[in-house]
Amino acid sequence: MVGQYDDDRSTLTLCLDLTTCNLIRNSDTDIGTEELAHLEMVSSMVYQLTKDLSMEEIEASGFAPYYTDHTVAVWPQAAGGIPFTSTEFQSKGDAITDLMEDLAAEQKARTTYDNLLRLIKDNDVAEPLRFLRAREVVHFQRFGEALRIVQDKLDAKNFYAFNPEFDRCKK
Repeated sequence: MVGQYDDDRSTLTLCLDLTTCNLIRNSDTDIGTEELAHLEMVSSMVYQLTKDLSMEEIEASGFAPYYTDHTVAVWPQAAGGIPFTSTEFQSKGDAITDLMEDLAAEQKARTTYDNLLRLIKDNDVAEPLRFLRAREVVHFQRFGEALRIVQDKLDAKNFYAFNPEFDRCKK
């Protein structure tokens, strides 16, 4: 880590070293790749559960509005019917802000799996969801470790005073 005062000597700008930045970036990439695999697993489960539904089952289960728009194709959406969009991804370009967002996203995913597991009685459906829930816990731990690394590398009295991703050290 390198530190340098701005010209007016009022603000000390600190930068993370390249090794630390790469470690955090690689962790984010690995978790992001795994999250895409989670989407594939959940989509496969939804497909397997809906592919052979009869019209009677569709109507009795409350699946008719979805069926009207998508038949039984997999269409990512929230339980309330709101379609998945890129607005689900949050990024500010600030290491601390982004890691806090990542931590919150993992906790929200874990809570969703907890809620699903309370509703689902079929063990063949619940077991893969338990696995996915456990992975969210691991992701939360990895993001927490990354946040601690960032905070440890920054001046503990100043790490909320600037954006280490943008306010680079002057050479």
